Amino acid sequence: MYSHATVGTNDLKKSKAFYDAVFAPLGVKPLYDLPEDGWAGYGTKEGESMFWVGSPYNKEAATFGNGVTIAFNATSRKIVDTFYAAAMAQGGTDEGAPGLRPHYHPNCYAAYLRDPDGNKLCCVCHIPE
Repeated sequence: MYSHATVGTNDLKKSKAFYDAVFAPLGVKPLYDLPEDGWAGYGTKEGESMFWVGSPYNKEAATFGNGVTIAFNATSRKIVDTFYAAAMAQGGTDEGAPGLRPHYHPNCYAAYLRDPDGNKLCCVCHIPE
């Protein structure tokens, strides 16, 4: 559905450790490691939708977008739980622990968190269990 999503970071090493851990349960892996340019890219395979983390091109400090959430699909509630636990272990902050969100729809099971730079993420499973 999308080409790519990008979030800024002020500490690429810390962000890479965070995203390596949270993406593992989703089968998303590091595809590009460009520390000399301040960037890392993730996906399931080259040429498909990508997620990038890096230093802003304007050389200003990276900041998060107020009202912006990037959500990742999971194929089970256990994967949502694992994603969330990995995020917390890597310095993420809680924005909503894993659980049902019936106000969205009856099978919506999601977790909300922020990465170490404050970017808001969600991992969600829409499949009933």
